[in-house]
Amino acid sequence: MPVPPSYHAARRASALVDLSARGRIAVGGDDRASYLQGLLTNDIEALSSGHGCYAAYLTPQGRMLADLQILDLGDELLLDVHPSVTAMLVERLRDFVFTEDVTLEDRTTRWAAFGVHGPESARVVSEVVRPGAGDGAAAVGADELGGYPEYRHRVGQFEGVPVVTARSDETGEIGFILYADAGVSAALEDALAKAGATKLDAATFDLLRVEAGRPAFPADMDQQTIPLEAGIEDRAISMSKGCYVGQEVIIRILHRGQGRVGRRLVGISFEPHDAPPAVGATLTTRDDEKAVGAITSSVRSPALDRPIALGYVKRRLAEPGTELVATDGERQLSGVVTRRPFLPLPTAV
Repeated sequence: MPVPPSYHAARRASALVDLSARGRIAVGGDDRASYLQGLLTNDIEALSSGHGCYAAYLTPQGRMLADLQILDLGDELLLDVHPSVTAMLVERLRDFVFTEDVTLEDRTTRWAAFGVHGPESARVVSEVVRPGAGDGAAAVGADELGGYPEYRHRVGQFEGVPVVTARSDETGEIGFILYADAGVSAALEDALAKAGATKLDAATFDLLRVEAGRPAFPADMDQQTIPLEAGIEDRAISMSKGCYVGQEVIIRILHRGQGRVGRRLVGISFEPHDAPPAVGATLTTRDDEKAVGAITSSVRSPALDRPIALGYVKRRLAEPGTELVATDGERQLSGVVTRRPFLPLPTAV
């Protein structure tokens, strides 16, 4: 199968992906941070303008209803979520507003979003939207922009329209998400492409994500997943904040159970000559045909020239080097648990 040029661009230069299908919810009002503080897993009240975080929204039983990228835009909070949960989140968040000064607006159709990823992404973004160049602020250069931590963001300008530029490490390379009014969507995309960003399709973007070993909702995390099973606690959960929905379950596992859960998300590598197993393929050990897990994401890595996958296995089998068998219809593929990220990438964790 030929490797798309956009894959090489994302790993060696810069690539551009349209993320406008994702949900964008604006939360305003004086009580916005304290309101979300009691609902989400991370410390929202600790954010200041220009910063952000990753978080989860859980059921009282500690299962994930959604994951969220949260940006503090100064006068409001922007929630970036998977499109399958946008309407649910807007409805639930509105239902929980009683006397709080909180407003919610679904901006999915009003704002466009683009991801720019790769070693040259900071240069491309700094040239096109000049982050920080507004209201008298000095523009942030490529070197400074490339040194931002994930979710740190600045506002730039494109054709007189504000563009929020946030650091994003989804592919394991330096990357950014740009949010702008949908009216300049086509022109902004064209300008980024002319500056050197090769257009990237959704499937190749997902391939890059899997190589970076980063789980995605709802592919690798769904409404049956406890965040600790997916290994996102370091990014998504504050261990020092006050109460939030589902906290009792998380604390009980961490403190009484020493963090032990019944299953773990792992990386799995397969033989070079194999085709990638299908999502949902059953995982077993070599010595026992009883199912011990399943594949959640599966791709063929051009860099490694072999299939790789993310999947859940029983906790005792999560150590790198553990041999597994993936059953995909009549095919049986030999695999081995592999450390994530699969590649030596600058920002992957």
